[in-house]
Amino acid sequence: MEFTLLWQVLTAVLLTWIGLRIWSDGVPQGGFDRLIGAGVLGLLVGRLAAMALQGINPITNPADLIIIRGGVHTGAATIAFIAMLSWSTRATPQALDGISPAILLGLAGWHAGCLWRGACLGMPSDLPWAWTLEGSQITRHPVEIYAAAGLLAAAWLVSRLGRRLWLRAGTALAAAAAIRLLTEPLRPSITGGPTLWYWAGVVVGLVAAVTGWVLHRPKVTVPT
Repeated sequence: MEFTLLWQVLTAVLLTWIGLRIWSDGVPQGGFDRLIGAGVLGLLVGRLAAMALQGINPITNPADLIIIRGGVHTGAATIAFIAMLSWSTRATPQALDGISPAILLGLAGWHAGCLWRGACLGMPSDLPWAWTLEGSQITRHPVEIYAAAGLLAAAWLVSRLGRRLWLRAGTALAAAAAIRLLTEPLRPSITGGPTLWYWAGVVVGLVAAVTGWVLHRPKVTVPT
Protein backbone atom coordinates (compact mmCIF):
# COMPACT_ATOMS: atom_id res chain seq x y z
CA MET A 1 0.00 0.00 0.00
CA GLU A 2 1.20 3.49 -0.90
CA PHE A 3 1.04 5.89 2.06
CA THR A 4 2.61 9.07 0.69
CA LEU A 5 -0.74 10.82 0.13
CA LEU A 6 -1.70 9.94 3.71
CA TRP A 7 1.50 11.55 5.01
CA GLN A 8 0.71 14.67 3.00
CA VAL A 9 -2.76 14.88 4.54
CA LEU A 10 -1.35 14.30 8.03
CA THR A 11 1.19 17.08 7.47
CA ALA A 12 -1.65 19.48 6.68
CA VAL A 13 -3.68 18.31 9.69
CA LEU A 14 -0.71 18.60 12.04
CA LEU A 15 0.15 22.14 10.94
CA THR A 16 -3.50 23.15 11.25
CA TRP A 17 -3.51 21.85 14.84
CA ILE A 18 -0.27 23.72 15.56
CA GLY A 19 -1.72 26.89 14.03
CA LEU A 20 -4.78 26.73 16.27
CA ARG A 21 -2.47 26.69 19.28
CA ILE A 22 -0.09 29.37 18.09
CA TRP A 23 -2.95 31.74 17.20
CA SER A 24 -5.51 30.62 19.76
CA ASP A 25 -7.09 34.03 20.29
CA GLY A 26 -10.59 33.93 18.83
CA VAL A 27 -10.56 30.20 18.09
CA PRO A 28 -13.97 28.74 19.06
CA GLN A 29 -14.39 25.75 21.33
CA GLY A 30 -13.86 22.58 19.31
CA GLY A 31 -12.21 24.58 16.54
CA PHE A 32 -10.04 21.68 15.39
CA ASP A 33 -13.02 19.32 15.15
CA ARG A 34 -14.99 21.91 13.17
CA LEU A 35 -12.14 22.31 10.71
CA ILE A 36 -11.74 18.57 10.25
CA GLY A 37 -15.49 18.13 9.73
CA ALA A 38 -15.60 20.94 7.17
CA GLY A 39 -12.51 19.55 5.45
CA VAL A 40 -14.01 16.06 5.13
CA LEU A 41 -17.25 17.47 3.72
CA GLY A 42 -15.33 19.67 1.28
CA LEU A 43 -13.28 16.70 0.12
CA LEU A 44 -16.41 14.60 -0.40
CA VAL A 45 -18.27 17.30 -2.32
CA GLY A 46 -15.20 18.12 -4.40
CA ARG A 47 -14.71 14.45 -5.25
CA LEU A 48 -18.38 14.02 -6.19
CA ALA A 49 -18.19 17.10 -8.43
CA ALA A 50 -15.04 15.79 -10.12
CA MET A 51 -16.68 12.40 -10.71
CA ALA A 52 -19.75 14.07 -12.21
CA LEU A 53 -17.59 16.13 -14.59
CA GLN A 54 -15.72 12.97 -15.60
CA GLY A 55 -18.98 11.15 -16.33
CA ILE A 56 -18.62 8.71 -13.44
CA ASN A 57 -21.80 7.80 -11.60
CA PRO A 58 -21.06 7.70 -7.84
CA ILE A 59 -24.11 5.48 -7.25
CA THR A 60 -23.00 2.75 -9.63
CA ASN A 61 -19.29 3.29 -8.87
CA PRO A 62 -19.17 4.03 -5.10
CA ALA A 63 -15.62 2.67 -4.78
CA ASP A 64 -14.36 5.51 -6.98
CA LEU A 65 -15.25 7.97 -4.23
CA ILE A 66 -12.15 7.03 -2.25
CA ILE A 67 -9.79 7.32 -5.24
CA ILE A 68 -8.80 10.88 -4.38
CA ARG A 69 -5.98 10.75 -6.92
CA GLY A 70 -8.71 10.68 -9.54
CA GLY A 71 -9.33 14.36 -8.86
CA VAL A 72 -11.15 16.74 -6.53
CA HIS A 73 -12.97 19.79 -7.89
CA THR A 74 -11.29 22.78 -6.25
CA GLY A 75 -14.21 25.18 -6.45
CA ALA A 76 -16.87 22.78 -5.20
CA ALA A 77 -14.63 21.60 -2.37
CA THR A 78 -13.85 25.16 -1.27
CA ILE A 79 -17.50 26.26 -1.33
CA ALA A 80 -18.56 23.22 0.69
CA PHE A 81 -15.72 23.78 3.18
CA ILE A 82 -16.57 27.46 3.71
CA ALA A 83 -20.31 26.76 3.89
CA MET A 84 -19.88 24.01 6.49
CA LEU A 85 -17.45 26.08 8.54
CA SER A 86 -19.75 29.12 8.42
CA TRP A 87 -22.70 27.02 9.51
CA SER A 88 -20.82 25.37 12.38
CA THR A 89 -19.67 28.78 13.68
CA ARG A 90 -22.92 30.65 12.98
CA ALA A 91 -23.38 31.48 16.67
CA THR A 92 -19.96 33.19 16.75
CA PRO A 93 -19.23 34.71 13.31
CA GLN A 94 -15.89 36.08 14.58
CA ALA A 95 -14.67 32.49 14.82
CA LEU A 96 -13.96 32.44 11.07
CA ASP A 97 -11.45 35.23 11.59
CA GLY A 98 -9.94 33.45 14.59
CA ILE A 99 -9.19 30.22 12.73
CA SER A 100 -8.11 31.77 9.40
CA PRO A 101 -4.34 31.82 10.15
CA ALA A 102 -4.45 28.14 11.11
CA ILE A 103 -6.25 27.28 7.87
CA LEU A 104 -3.51 28.99 5.85
CA LEU A 105 -0.85 27.16 7.84
CA GLY A 106 -2.63 23.87 7.16
CA LEU A 107 -2.71 24.66 3.43
CA ALA A 108 1.02 25.38 3.61
CA GLY A 109 1.46 21.94 5.15
CA TRP A 110 -0.54 20.35 2.35
CA HIS A 111 1.69 21.91 -0.31
CA ALA A 112 4.90 21.16 1.62
CA GLY A 113 3.67 17.57 1.92
CA CYS A 114 4.65 17.18 -1.73
CA LEU A 115 8.04 16.19 -0.31
CA TRP A 116 6.51 12.92 0.88
CA ARG A 117 5.18 12.16 -2.59
CA GLY A 118 8.04 13.49 -4.68
CA ALA A 119 5.52 15.76 -6.41
CA CYS A 120 6.91 19.25 -5.75
CA LEU A 121 8.18 20.10 -9.22
CA GLY A 122 6.57 22.02 -12.05
CA MET A 123 7.77 23.61 -15.26
CA PRO A 124 11.43 23.50 -16.37
CA SER A 125 13.69 26.16 -14.90
CA ASP A 126 17.35 27.19 -14.96
CA LEU A 127 17.20 28.95 -11.59
CA PRO A 128 19.88 27.93 -9.06
CA TRP A 129 17.34 26.37 -6.69
CA ALA A 130 15.56 24.32 -9.37
CA TRP A 131 15.41 20.55 -8.77
CA THR A 132 15.54 17.51 -11.00
CA LEU A 133 13.27 14.51 -11.00
CA GLU A 134 14.95 11.20 -10.29
CA GLY A 135 16.53 9.93 -13.47
CA SER A 136 16.08 13.25 -15.31
CA GLN A 137 18.53 15.93 -16.38
CA ILE A 138 15.89 18.67 -16.56
CA THR A 139 15.73 21.06 -13.62
CA ARG A 140 12.28 22.28 -12.60
CA HIS A 141 10.59 24.85 -10.39
CA PRO A 142 9.76 23.51 -6.89
CA VAL A 143 6.36 25.12 -7.39
CA GLU A 144 4.65 23.47 -4.42
CA ILE A 145 7.40 24.75 -2.13
CA TYR A 146 6.78 28.24 -3.54
CA ALA A 147 3.10 27.87 -2.66
CA ALA A 148 3.90 26.53 0.81
CA ALA A 149 6.23 29.45 1.52
CA GLY A 150 3.63 31.95 0.32
CA LEU A 151 0.90 30.41 2.46
CA LEU A 152 3.19 30.33 5.49
CA ALA A 153 3.89 34.05 5.07
CA ALA A 154 0.18 34.71 4.53
CA ALA A 155 -0.70 32.87 7.75
CA TRP A 156 1.65 35.09 9.72
CA LEU A 157 0.45 38.29 8.05
CA VAL A 158 -3.24 37.44 8.57
CA SER A 159 -2.55 36.71 12.24
CA ARG A 160 -1.24 40.26 12.58
CA LEU A 161 -4.40 41.91 11.24
CA GLY A 162 -6.87 43.68 13.48
CA ARG A 163 -9.88 41.87 14.95
CA ARG A 164 -12.62 43.22 12.69
CA LEU A 165 -15.36 40.90 11.48
CA TRP A 166 -14.49 39.30 8.08
CA LEU A 167 -11.15 41.11 7.81
CA ARG A 168 -8.93 38.11 8.57
CA ALA A 169 -11.22 35.56 6.91
CA GLY A 170 -11.57 37.62 3.73
CA THR A 171 -7.84 38.36 3.54
CA ALA A 172 -7.04 34.68 4.09
CA LEU A 173 -9.34 33.61 1.25
CA ALA A 174 -7.93 36.23 -1.10
CA ALA A 175 -4.34 35.33 -0.17
CA ALA A 176 -4.83 31.59 -0.65
CA ALA A 177 -6.52 32.10 -4.02
CA ALA A 178 -3.88 34.62 -5.15
CA ILE A 179 -1.00 32.31 -4.24
CA ARG A 180 -2.56 29.46 -6.21
CA LEU A 181 -3.24 31.83 -9.11
CA LEU A 182 0.34 33.12 -9.19
CA THR A 183 1.91 29.66 -9.00
CA GLU A 184 -0.51 27.95 -11.42
CA PRO A 185 1.47 28.89 -14.58
CA LEU A 186 4.44 26.96 -13.14
CA ARG A 187 2.41 23.74 -12.91
CA PRO A 188 2.26 21.41 -15.93
CA SER A 189 -1.35 21.49 -17.09
CA ILE A 190 -3.28 20.92 -20.28
CA THR A 191 -6.21 23.14 -19.28
CA GLY A 192 -4.25 25.82 -17.40
CA GLY A 193 -5.83 24.94 -14.06
CA PRO A 194 -9.01 26.28 -12.40
CA THR A 195 -7.88 29.90 -12.66
CA LEU A 196 -11.43 31.27 -12.81
CA TRP A 197 -12.09 29.78 -9.37
CA TYR A 198 -8.91 31.39 -8.07
CA TRP A 199 -9.93 34.77 -9.47
CA ALA A 200 -13.34 34.35 -7.84
CA GLY A 201 -11.62 33.57 -4.52
CA VAL A 202 -9.48 36.70 -4.78
CA VAL A 203 -12.47 38.92 -5.56
CA VAL A 204 -14.80 37.46 -2.90
CA GLY A 205 -12.03 37.53 -0.29
CA LEU A 206 -11.12 41.15 -1.00
CA VAL A 207 -14.77 42.22 -0.94
CA ALA A 208 -15.23 40.52 2.44
CA ALA A 209 -12.03 42.02 3.85
CA VAL A 210 -12.81 45.55 2.65
CA THR A 211 -16.39 45.25 3.91
CA GLY A 212 -15.10 44.19 7.31
CA TRP A 213 -12.60 47.03 7.34
CA VAL A 214 -15.20 49.66 6.45
CA LEU A 215 -18.24 48.46 8.38
CA HIS A 216 -16.51 47.39 11.56
CA ARG A 217 -14.16 50.28 12.18
CA PRO A 218 -13.89 51.38 15.81
CA LYS A 219 -16.24 54.25 16.51
CA VAL A 220 -14.50 57.53 17.24
CA THR A 221 -16.12 59.71 19.85
CA VAL A 222 -15.76 63.41 19.14
CA PRO A 223 -15.68 65.48 22.34
CA THR A 224 -18.37 68.12 22.54
